[in-house]
Amino acid sequence: MTDEELDIQFDKAVSRVNAHTDPFPADTLLKLYAYYKKATNDYGKPRSKKPIINAFKTNALFQAKNITEKEAKLMYVELVNNYFLRRQ
Repeated sequence: MTDEELDIQFDKAVSRVNAHTDPFPADTLLKLYAYYKKATNDYGKPRSKKPIINAFKTNALFQAKNITEKEAKLMYVELVNNYFLRRQ
């Protein structure tokens, strides 16, 4: 898959997640958060009003610290595709 194809797949996956109205399981949400942040090079601090949520997000980012931007995009797309396949 070329970088351009991966970007298209990643954008589609992000749109699919944003359009989804049912809640995601917490572990899936944290992975999506971490992969998205890595894929988009957004290293800002978590900004939840609840410290415990910030702690979980920080932990998720820490667990994804050694993956590249491309790997993060691939993992995000795979996670989204697998999530929606299981729901069918």
